[in-house]
Amino acid sequence: MRKSIHVTAGIYAAVSISFWGISFVSTKAVLVQLEPFTLLVLRFGIASLFLFLLLFLFRQPLKIKMDYLPEVFILAVLGIFVHQIIQAAALKSIQASEAGWIISFSPIFTAVLASLFLKETFTLFKAAGMSIAVLGVLLITSYGQGGSLTFHANMGYALMILSTLNWAVYSILIKKLKIPYPALTITFYTSLIGFLMTIPFFMRNNGWVQLTVLTQENWTHLLFLGIFVSAVAYWFWGKALEVMEAAKVSSFLYFEPLATVIAAVILLNEPFLLMSGAGGLLIIAGVMIVNRKYS
Repeated sequence: MRKSIHVTAGIYAAVSISFWGISFVSTKAVLVQLEPFTLLVLRFGIASLFLFLLLFLFRQPLKIKMDYLPEVFILAVLGIFVHQIIQAAALKSIQASEAGWIISFSPIFTAVLASLFLKETFTLFKAAGMSIAVLGVLLITSYGQGGSLTFHANMGYALMILSTLNWAVYSILIKKLKIPYPALTITFYTSLIGFLMTIPFFMRNNGWVQLTVLTQENWTHLLFLGIFVSAVAYWFWGKALEVMEAAKVSSFLYFEPLATVIAAVILLNEPFLLMSGAGGLLIIAGVMIVNRKYS
């Protein structure tokens, strides 16, 4: 019985990372027309409405006690507002496939934070794995989009690495806080709070003007980002964390770059750089060593 629950949780996590892997491609495509805050208002407005409908469809509780609102607010700030703004800003200057590789760096931060706040051991194996993954990140960021060794400083790479740290904090918090409500309820409120937080920036930047230039393809991307990436994926990630350890759930991020690279090559015609692929494999190898059972 316990094994079947973990298999189900693994499926939830796998679906989440598949949607998130493709999300970089859709985000990159929409950012051609929209600035980040306008994108986020539309994305999480759609997500909040969809999640609200799901609450009634599955008869999940809508009301939560005021005592838990501060914790939900913290999750919304980290997992929705800060995380998505950082990634949207990063995708202004780096390719979607590069972002996908770098996001797989997150399990390393999860392992470090777990050792600090959850008292998990940090061994030489984990240190070696971190070193290998760092080398992979350097390969990706040093060769850049042109495929030549440039060692240039790109704020997009730094922002993506920062987003992986932020996501590690979010994943550990959602497990640590143990808010006694279904994942769907928590996801609805974090999405709604994230949406409300972005509205002032949307108004300041006259975001409604940008809506007039959106094409049917842009709206297709936005619906995908709102329904599947912001609503379903966040909900499934929370459901996986309900029954599986945070480090194990985080390990599914190893496979997110694969979805990103495939989608970026097919939908955005991005080139597949050999050194980026090599760097990505080093990142995956490093984080697998960090999270290996006996490390």
